[in-house]
Formats: sequence, structure tokens, C-alpha cells
Amino acid sequence: MIMKGNILNVFTDEIYPGEIKIENGIIQSIKEINSDFNEIIVPGFIDSHIHIESSMLTPSRFAEIALKHGTTSVVADPHEIANVMGIEGIEYMINDANASPLNYYFTAPSCVPSTKYETSGATLNSKNIDELLNRPEFVALGEMMNYMGVINKDKEVMAKLDIARKHKKPIDGHAPQLTGKALQAYVKQGITTCHESITKKEALEKRRLGMKIMIREGSENHSLEELLHCGAEFIVSDDITSEDLLKGHLDKCLREAVDLGMDPFDAIKLVTINPAEHYNLNTGSITPGKNADLVFIDNLNDFRVKRVIVNGNTIFKKQKLLFRANPKLLENKLDIIPKKPEEFNIKVQDPSHKSATVNVITAKDNQIITGTKTAKLTITKGIILPSIYEDILKISIVERYGGNTISNGFISGFGIKNGAMAASIAHDSHNIIVVGTNDKFMAQVTNKIIENKGGLAATSNHDSIDLSLPIAGLMSNKSAHNVAKVSSKMNEFVQNMGCQLTNPFSTLSFMASPVIPSVKITDKGLFDVNKNEFMNVIINEK
Repeated sequence: MIMKGNILNVFTDEIYPGEIKIENGIIQSIKEINSDFNEIIVPGFIDSHIHIESSMLTPSRFAEIALKHGTTSVVADPHEIANVMGIEGIEYMINDANASPLNYYFTAPSCVPSTKYETSGATLNSKNIDELLNRPEFVALGEMMNYMGVINKDKEVMAKLDIARKHKKPIDGHAPQLTGKALQAYVKQGITTCHESITKKEALEKRRLGMKIMIREGSENHSLEELLHCGAEFIVSDDITSEDLLKGHLDKCLREAVDLGMDPFDAIKLVTINPAEHYNLNTGSITPGKNADLVFIDNLNDFRVKRVIVNGNTIFKKQKLLFRANPKLLENKLDIIPKKPEEFNIKVQDPSHKSATVNVITAKDNQIITGTKTAKLTITKGIILPSIYEDILKISIVERYGGNTISNGFISGFGIKNGAMAASIAHDSHNIIVVGTNDKFMAQVTNKIIENKGGLAATSNHDSIDLSLPIAGLMSNKSAHNVAKVSSKMNEFVQNMGCQLTNPFSTLSFMASPVIPSVKITDKGLFDVNKNEFMNVIINEK
């Protein structure tokens, strides 16, 4: 098979007319020719750090959309489903991925559970990691979120790092706001990437220590503008919703990068040759011996995708995708007893007291890093009441793995005036997370998720809405358009309840992660990430 067009060379920053000879899905030769072409052929785009589960789509359903945007390969970390279902969940992701033409590479989840400060549904030990990294699908050790375990040289953490080095596989990092001696101790263990930098200063310190910076441009984090000119090596999604995926993937990132002043050749390298060389993938450039993963685009400003070829096969042409997914379901029941409103109460020691000073998580739009503040709240009949006027709502984590426990606290930033929202997506252990104005509503949305065996739910005085995610409580087997339609309506529903956040459910999902600063809530209580210890919800009462 011969493909002709204007070929972009990632090594020489040239574009020249040529023909590409392909046999058995591999590029055999490239020859420059004397001809005129309208379209440019570039290497297929690679998303080098993504959690497919965050799209609420299965890998094959994700592929149906990503391929249209020129993404031909992804390096996926399945630690979301691994925290819920362990190896069984990982095998599901691999099998479903294999049913699509998109090239799926995986990283072995390093932190299942992410820390000891929350309850998860599974544990992956160093032996499991050794077995995974021995498989050809796994190209790296997934992001080492337990940076305190690395710094303190936790025995099991060190064993996993040793295994990655034994297999000569890269080790992905996760070091938000880590600096100074702590960062150096982390990097010393051979951890080579980080997607958590949010400022140029943070990225520069990491680069000086030899780390490769991933610009994270997902649904909840937008670092492209801040980090574009800081010498980053990759552009990644990390977490992207189905709604945003429908609007664009790496093609959209490239368009924005060029609009912000980046040289288009440099931009393309961030999603082609750079990740391919780092993860030792046989793709990323149009050269003999590489997989024939090719994308035809209109120009280097719009990056409008015209045709997509994966392993020598045309997958997308003339706005038609020549592939349809048919994912299977994976049964996973939530081991939870239906909840009563009083279980969401926050009680004081002395019912005669009239007020209490409490710690409050502060959430911000388009950020997963939180803050904290204190507030004085009213006590009625021994129960601390939220303050809707001051935007101090209740937040709870309902443990889903059989322990039948709930931890309760307070949060600001959601702005809900009347109602509650909940999800079985709560990074990283994915217990049910709930925010609401009163206990009755919080119990209602929690029980709807239990009934649906996972998903999203919201309710108010006027109406209710929900989205079922029966695959591990994280994903649907339905199409991206179907999931995005309902998900979009759910975000709109919550915004009509007073929430000002751009993506309310996406923000909610990160309020439980004890590896992202600075204060979060797990099923075991309110947690100070920076101090690596639990903190009291109630400071005092009187």
C-alpha cells in the first residue's frame, strides 16, 4: 500500500511531498516525490498519560471518539478500576481495549490503594506489579502517587520501584507542590515524569532535577497556557470527560498551543516522537520500521483531521469512522446498606451548646487542589447545621466495600442552594462522595447510586436526575454521545441548584483524594494532605 501527501518530519522540522510504502501495518520506506498535495501527513497522536475511566466510557467507546481526533495511541493508567476491582478490573480494560483499533498501552498501577488513609476495593502488591510489567501491554510503572512512601522509603513502595527498574520500564511520577529536599528524595528513586505541575516555577525545579514535564490539559486541570514555554516534553489529558472529548482531544490541544505562540513542529513533538521515545513505543514518527500510524490534517494551524490510519488500516475517512464498539458489561455490586438521613448528621459532644467552629474544605473551579478555612456554625439539638447563606455545605464519603461507614465534614465552593449531588467516582478509591444542603437529600442521592450499582445522582425540591455507571461504578457501556448527553444535563441540573462550578461532578470526584493537596475527606475522616495526617472536623463547640 502506498500513501501520498505532504509528509511532516519530526526530526528535521520539514514538510515535503512524498509517498509512504506500507506492508503488514509497518512503514517500509519513504520517498520524496515531485507533486502538490493539500493535506499534511503527521504521525498519529499519542496521549501519554490518561485514565480512560474518567471519561465514564469503556476503552472501546473512548476509541470511537479519540480516533476521529487523530489519537492513534494512548498510555493508559487503569488505577481507577484497579482500586475498585483489582486485577479483574485491569483485565476488563485490556480485553475491551483489544476490541478497538486504537493502540492501547498500559502502565501498571503503582498505588492500589493510593494510601492507607482510605478504604479501597483491592490491593496490588509488588508481586502483582512484577507480573503486570512482564506483559507486553505494560510499558511503565504508573504514577507513584504515594510520594511520602517514596520519601520515607516504605518497603512495599521501594519493592515496586525496584521491579520497574528490573524490567527497565519508566516510572511515572505524581508530585504536586513537592519541593526542596523532599522532591530530590523522590526523584532520586528514578521517577522521571510529573503531570502535576501548575506553575512555571514548580515545573522548572523538577526539570532541573531531570524530570520530564507533562502539560496536563484535561477537564479539571488546564496547564497549557502556564507551562507551554517551560520546556515540557508531553501534552496529556490525565482525566477528560466524555463531553470534552467530543469537542476535541490532542488535536484541540495542538490548536491551542499554536494559538498561544508555540512553534507547530515543537507542539507536534509533544504528542508524537517524545512520548514514543520515552515509553519505547514503535510509533511517533514517519520512518521505516515504525507502525503505520498516520493522520492527515489540513494545516498546522487548525489541525483539522481528515483521515486516520492505524497500523496501516484506514479507520477514519470522509468524516466516517470505520469501527463500532460493542463493550461487554462487568458486574460489580456496591456492598452498601441503604442509608438513612440521620447517618449524615455531624453531632457535638454537648447538645446544650449553640455553636461550633469547624474546619471547612474550600473547592475552586477547574482545580483539584483545595484549601481550608474555619467557620462558625449553628448547633440545633446536638447537630451542626450547614450554612447555605455562607456556602458551607455538608460533604460525606460513604464506604462502598462492605464496611458500612460514613465520614462527614463541611465544604465550600459548590454553592448549592437546595439539594444534593453524589457520585461513585471519587478518586482514588471510589467510595460514594456526596455534597448537599441537608441530610434527607444526601440520603436520597446515595440510595439512588446504590440502586443503580454506581453512577451519578442529583436531587432538589423540584426534580431528580441520575446516570447509571454499572461497570465498577465508573463507566457505562453506552456511547460517548449518550453518556455526554446525560452527564451534561446533570451538570446543568446542579448548576440550576446554584452551583457555579464549570464541571460540578468532575470537581466533586477529586474532593476525596488524599494524595492531592491540601485538605480532602476520605471514608476515614478529614485529611490534611500536606501534614499527612487526619484533622478534626470540629475545632471547638460552645
